[in-house]
Amino acid sequence: MKRMNRKTVTWLVILVVSIAAAFIIFMKERFVMNELSPTVSFVQDHMTNPNGLLASYLQDATSEKADIVAGREVLSESLGLWMQYAVAKKDQVLFEQSYELLTTYFLMPQKYIAWKLDAEGKSHVTTNALGDDFRIVGALLKAADQWQQGREAKLATASDISRTLTQSVQNKGYYVDFHDFGNGYSAEMLSLVYVDLPSLQLMEKHEMLEPGTYAKYESMLKSMPDDGIFYPKTFNVGTKEYTYDDTVNLIDQLIVANHLTATSRKPDKLIAFLKKEFNTRHQLPGQYKRSTRTPAVSYQSPSVYGLAMLLAVQSGDPKWAKQLYKHMISMRSLDASYPGGYVFSGNTHMFDNLFPLLGETELQKLLKK
Repeated sequence: MKRMNRKTVTWLVILVVSIAAAFIIFMKERFVMNELSPTVSFVQDHMTNPNGLLASYLQDATSEKADIVAGREVLSESLGLWMQYAVAKKDQVLFEQSYELLTTYFLMPQKYIAWKLDAEGKSHVTTNALGDDFRIVGALLKAADQWQQGREAKLATASDISRTLTQSVQNKGYYVDFHDFGNGYSAEMLSLVYVDLPSLQLMEKHEMLEPGTYAKYESMLKSMPDDGIFYPKTFNVGTKEYTYDDTVNLIDQLIVANHLTATSRKPDKLIAFLKKEFNTRHQLPGQYKRSTRTPAVSYQSPSVYGLAMLLAVQSGDPKWAKQLYKHMISMRSLDASYPGGYVFSGNTHMFDNLFPLLGETELQKLLKK
């Protein structure tokens, strides 16, 4: 009887230990996301200039050339991403603040968006950036569809910007990367990363495009070549030729792939490559050599993981998105002085915080469904 009791006790101990171990593993593996990302506070506390404009870098520096951003200078890219976040999070107050920044500082009298401002909010450039413009117009139209308050003003602003793009930022019948409103010069290249089909779709819905425009760019992305994995970098509107970079930037590739999900052509080959790389290397280096499909750099970019998460969400792959998220936030708050920020060697770029923020916001929305 005593032996039976000892045996029973032993099995009970084993059972309890096993259950405890299983619970510990479960808690360790359990997927947890903050309702409000700490990156938001980092951006507001450390990456925002006194006038409310979003700085490009954490550390101040002087720009040596007008076409290169430095220090606390401000980009239309950052504003567009911040507006997209506000819409995705349904934060109307944040969006209204961003809209005021757009109309107060970025929108020039000719109704184009200056791509760069100094820290005080003054423009020293006379050019736009097409991809940023589409991103901002798309966010304005989503906001107008989402909130009734201020709807007409946002639609009017989006219409003004769209009209300027149609009238001035085209060459040989195509939108191009930029127009210089100072000397009337338009680029001859269209970077494929700028073919923002979701925004173009919204512009068509609100009748801000000429008939057939959306179909034209949808066809461009559906029919563009690839090298078996990677997409071209640019399209020459004069020669109609596509060009590739020898060194491939994954940020560019992922933005194109995200836009491609709006078509019937899915970025399956790129996704398969990235999954294999992530499973093998346990990371995604920021750049690859196109010819050998091997990393060209050793660094990782938080933006790559944010954009890859967006692609996973768009592709209906929450498992991959969660894997990417776990790895991405292991890069966050490494500098204890800047909790929530993706800060390395005392500095960070704004997009390396905003793309991750967008990625985790869209994953959170997917998991709530």
